[in-house]
Amino acid sequence: MRDEVRSLNRSGPHVSMLKLNVKKLLSALVLLACSGGACLRAASPGDEVIIVYNTRVPESKGVADYYAQRRLVPANQVFGFPLSTNEDMSRMEFRDVLQKPLAQTLANKKLWQIGPRTVHATTNQPARVERMVVKSKIRYAVLCYGVPLRIDRDPNLKEEGMENLRPEMRRDEAAVDSELTLLPLIEEKLPLAGPLRNPVYTSTNAAMLHPTNGVLLVARLDGPTPAIARGLVDKALQAEADGLWGRCYFDLRNITEPSYKMGDDWIRGAWEICRHLGFETVVDENPGTFPAGFPMSQVAIYIGWYDGSVSGPFAQPSVEFMPGAFAYHLHSFSAATLRSTSQNWVGPLLAKGATITMGCVTEPYLSGTPDVAVFTARLVFQGFTFGEAACASQSVFSWQTTVVGDPLYRPFGKNPDQLHQELHARGSKLIEWSWLRLANLNLGTGKPVADVVALLEQIASAKPSAVLSEKLADLYAAQGKPSSAVHTYAQALGLDPSPQQRIRLLLTLAEKLPALDRQQEACEDYQELLREFPDYPDKLTIYRKLLPLAQKLDKKSDVEEYEAAISRLAPPPPKPQPDPI
Repeated sequence: MRDEVRSLNRSGPHVSMLKLNVKKLLSALVLLACSGGACLRAASPGDEVIIVYNTRVPESKGVADYYAQRRLVPANQVFGFPLSTNEDMSRMEFRDVLQKPLAQTLANKKLWQIGPRTVHATTNQPARVERMVVKSKIRYAVLCYGVPLRIDRDPNLKEEGMENLRPEMRRDEAAVDSELTLLPLIEEKLPLAGPLRNPVYTSTNAAMLHPTNGVLLVARLDGPTPAIARGLVDKALQAEADGLWGRCYFDLRNITEPSYKMGDDWIRGAWEICRHLGFETVVDENPGTFPAGFPMSQVAIYIGWYDGSVSGPFAQPSVEFMPGAFAYHLHSFSAATLRSTSQNWVGPLLAKGATITMGCVTEPYLSGTPDVAVFTARLVFQGFTFGEAACASQSVFSWQTTVVGDPLYRPFGKNPDQLHQELHARGSKLIEWSWLRLANLNLGTGKPVADVVALLEQIASAKPSAVLSEKLADLYAAQGKPSSAVHTYAQALGLDPSPQQRIRLLLTLAEKLPALDRQQEACEDYQELLREFPDYPDKLTIYRKLLPLAQKLDKKSDVEEYEAAISRLAPPPPKPQPDPI
């Protein structure tokens, strides 16, 4: 192994081949990442944004002013309204204190114009004239910390045609964000009961996502604290400058029941998109969610379902979210509150460091939740902003989805070749992720594993990297070279891996060493994990793996120690149930 690495460090044809391969790989990356046609657009300017805050919550204006300063939003596009200080507001308050005054303010300030528009006849509908926004200088609305989250149900609601809706749809509670998305149609007096179709669902043309097509791109800067809300724009701007890098985690349920399979299909689609675009992806197809002890490192994207409250790795004291990370857990009440750091999902994910997310304020039913495959395609592949991708992924509005994060955030707006060169010129450690993506793109296009191994060996020898060394070790294992794999995993441990990556490397080594008849070293790796990470949440599994190793090594005192630990940590057996009478 060492001789092989040493030979690749020599000058000569290997070096010129590396330069040629890198150039080809960068060209392939540009082709794959930019073929959607949107990635070279500049980030949307702040003058396309209005900001809404609650005058009754002092911190709300603070968040609004901070966002306006960071995104250069004109001062005359920042509006305060005296709203409820709770997360809920009545339908009357929404209509009279927020919806109508905001629409009137936009008209008075000539930020948009409402007028008649002819809608042409279709097979099922005659031609008609609608009053809607016909001109608009703005596209986005940012709701700030303190603006209510949810519109309460009106128990006295009666509308014509309600009887034709399914019983579960005869209700008008909704996310404030989702209701405001249809503000350009305010003069149409749309029905309140049930969801309304999104006219731009799945759109691939970002320009169509515009008030003149009936939609305002609404998101909120919110979370458990004002500081978290303000931090969302900081992390977004950092990721726009440096790129969104890291690993992508997808938590499927492997479900076949027709009424639920759609959720798995969406998540699987998001995984395929990220995998084909060169991201390092991890997929869990077990019925349960990722276990607490799963070493989830350097998270760029997380998409999963279906726990009621934050669980597994995300319930641990810290989560390794990369700047700009998208994290989403599909659950009917994932955003029932944004103020908690331990209940539901959206609040805890934001508190642990996610930059953008979505969630439901109350029961949406599965088909009323965002299609995360569409979202991922628009955000990652086509270079949409977060606000554009979130809008295009929702089949309905006037419903339950809240969108949390800076809507102008465009993590994939830069040409990948340009970004790679910028990171290289700055000596940024993030360059390792760009190399990793290039290697994965090569593998995805069918290049021989041996060629990618040779490329990574040269890159890793020039600039040692825990990220690239772990990938190289994975490829050695795939080639059937266990000794080389173990050697390189061990090298990665010495290259400053992140804490969760270090746990994964120790676990991987401990699993692979016994096959090489190196049980003692496997024991040492498990023991090192327990020493370095005393709060590791799944010590029971570690002791259960240590026990047979100690038995094989005939270490009686260790066997006794591990048996005692297993006895102490194992859950009690279930109590016997009484016989039915």
